[in-house]
Amino acid sequence: MGGLWITHHHAEPLGAEMFLRAYPGEKASYKENRERFEQLWEEAIIKQKDKKVLWMLSFRGQGDQPFWDFDPSFNTPEKRGGEMISYVINRQKELIEKHVENPVCGVALYGEISELYKQGVMKLPDNVIKMWADNGYGKMVSRSQGNENNRVPALPDLDDKGLHGIYYHITFHDLKASNHLTMFPSSSTFILKELQNAFHHQADKYLLLNSGNIRPHLYQLDLVSEIWKNGTTDIDSHLDSFINRLFSTCQEEIGKIYKEYATCTVSFGGYADEKAGGEEFYHHPARIIIGHWLTGSIAKRAEKLGWVPENRTFDEQVSFFYQKCTEGLENWAKLKKKCWKVLAQLSDKEKTRFRDQVLFHVELHESGCLGFVRLCKAFFSFKEGNYPVAFVWASKSMAAYSMGVDTLRKSEHGKWKNFYRADWLTNIQSTVDNLDTLRKYLRVFGDSPDFFLWYKEYIMPETEKYIYLENTHREPLSDDDLAQKLEEKFLENGTI
Repeated sequence: MGGLWITHHHAEPLGAEMFLRAYPGEKASYKENRERFEQLWEEAIIKQKDKKVLWMLSFRGQGDQPFWDFDPSFNTPEKRGGEMISYVINRQKELIEKHVENPVCGVALYGEISELYKQGVMKLPDNVIKMWADNGYGKMVSRSQGNENNRVPALPDLDDKGLHGIYYHITFHDLKASNHLTMFPSSSTFILKELQNAFHHQADKYLLLNSGNIRPHLYQLDLVSEIWKNGTTDIDSHLDSFINRLFSTCQEEIGKIYKEYATCTVSFGGYADEKAGGEEFYHHPARIIIGHWLTGSIAKRAEKLGWVPENRTFDEQVSFFYQKCTEGLENWAKLKKKCWKVLAQLSDKEKTRFRDQVLFHVELHESGCLGFVRLCKAFFSFKEGNYPVAFVWASKSMAAYSMGVDTLRKSEHGKWKNFYRADWLTNIQSTVDNLDTLRKYLRVFGDSPDFFLWYKEYIMPETEKYIYLENTHREPLSDDDLAQKLEEKFLENGTI
């Protein structure tokens, strides 16, 4: 099985066109539109039949979510796994075998499908590789769904015969705390133990590795490759070898930074793998908090943040992120200082490589933590009715998150121009825009309608305040200018 092979995403079985794209306006229900689904699958099979393909059999639903979210009649494990998914997977294999001799097939036991398989309701065809997936944070348990986190073991039982493989994430996207732009949050030893345990359970016939992009994740890609080829590795020796290929000086110091990286990532739950080491922790929850706040819903908790421990109220949810990001900010600031110390000793070429491969990640974490801490301070000030101070903190939060955008732009040099232009999953720029909206909202609390009142109250010289003629009205300051002048005043009098 050498050479380049094609495979498919578990939400796009057989590489077929998505049903709703092919049939807009129709109901994406296999139960009601069986012939149309099978026509799309067979068209995809015929198109790829002469290529090297590992055919991924699956039936999850449109848009990478369970089909029963849209059809409540599938309300039991038996109906979901036995009557529907098992039937569809066997049918897909039949269609492939019409056109391909001795096809290589895999079944994606991803998320809730692995739970159905564990419950014994799935009947899968013989001679297919069962693909077991981690939870997105490197642990071989089922991923969380919304606010539910059942953590069903996602590995075959030792007596489960047949072919087994794994679908492993060194990058993930879950709108919570995952890493898409930044490196894997847990240690290399953690990865090694998880993969070796999977191999012990005979899940060693196929490895599908999700890296999102290659450039930001070179170290973990190299590590997993080594483990896959040899079944194990010496973590320290591998790291030394990896760094020596990239840098001619400061190898020991750079190695320490790589190791320390995983100790800086914030833990957000009760399990070792629940590490908020992903930059999404600083952005998706922050935007949820802003949206909840601006829609006047702060009297009740944000349900989308129901995965946050001890979150009975919205205030507690905000306090949770404030505490976690305050802790993280201190750690990332220390690691950044070590990075700058190394940077000063490198050649120009290796400076660029170090910025892109190491400092890049640290800066995204530090700016994210700083932005979130300041956002929380804006909320606390708002709750106290101190709206000018809340406005300043929101502006300072916006400035911190903008540093993350700057980090992306600095990394887009030479052939990497526009590399992060499609940052739509983490979407740092969206967070910046949300903060801009928030501070405009806050300015309405006391500075409206003339948007001159805070200038007059806090900034205007005392001798001018009471000479209130038409010619004493000033042009309202921009948000940036007002925030800067208010910050200077509040720092002077100890308000912030």
